[in-house]
Amino acid sequence: MDLAHRHAPDPGMTHGRLLVPLYVHPAVDPAAWQALTRVPSRLYGVVLNVADGPGATRDPAFAAAAGALRAAGIRVLGYLDTAYGTRPHQTVLTELRHHVSWYGTDGVFLDQASAEAGLLPYYRVLGDEARDHGVGTVALNPGMHPDSGYASIADLLVTFEGNWQTYLTSAAPFWTAAHPSARFCHLIHGVPDGLCDLAARTARIRRAGVHCAVPGEGANPWAALPPAVRRGTT
Repeated sequence: MDLAHRHAPDPGMTHGRLLVPLYVHPAVDPAAWQALTRVPSRLYGVVLNVADGPGATRDPAFAAAAGALRAAGIRVLGYLDTAYGTRPHQTVLTELRHHVSWYGTDGVFLDQASAEAGLLPYYRVLGDEARDHGVGTVALNPGMHPDSGYASIADLLVTFEGNWQTYLTSAAPFWTAAHPSARFCHLIHGVPDGLCDLAARTARIRRAGVHCAVPGEGANPWAALPPAVRRGTT
């Protein structure tokens, strides 16, 4: 049985759902974290990013937020920076173990991932090791369409991360048609007011069954909830 059937969530359950990278401390915006627990059916999952990883020590506020998400049946993906394949495997895996033991994460979000075919072995080892540590979902974020071989490594590929203006002219390569849309995610920031629904429809047209569209810009556009979540809690 191939990876798409062994690990990927059912396409009918994830089509059009949200992967939310909420990069704000729960003590700074507790309402945002609480709001996520009220819309579990809208979510593919939430990325937990303490300090570009799990942090140096366990953070009680993040641990409580992660526990509340899990109690609501929401997948929690621990953020790990791979530095485009330059960080040693053992360094990344140590942080993965901290995510699991400190926050109970059931998935991993491998950020700053390479898109190059030459680094497929590096990411294949990380994906296999993550699953050996009990991780159920491996998400990989090259932020663009990578070599097609990456589809055999990740349950979810982030094939676009960028601003709205760039997104307007992006396109999906033909190889993506061989995989369920639930295997692909688009993360779009700087979306003008009122156009986040259009961004969601565009993601679906481009065969991304998972997305997140936010109006935020700047160094951290992911510091606030997407409008789709805010609407779902009002």
